[in-house]
Amino acid sequence: MTNPFQFLQQTRAEVARISWPGRREVALTSVMVLLLALVTATFFFLVDLVIRTGLTALLQSF
Repeated sequence: MTNPFQFLQQTRAEVARISWPGRREVALTSVMVLLLALVTATFFFLVDLVIRTGLTALLQSF
């Protein structure tokens, strides 16, 4: 078992090795996430619309 001082040293060494993304990469990734969320929302809206229209037509025929 390591003591707290060794743990902090190891933690700082690991954090120093992290490759942090740049501003451009963060912005590009954020835009891609928003676009994919919009595409997904549109897809599920259309699927819901088709199912709702079909069920309404089916239930009104009885």
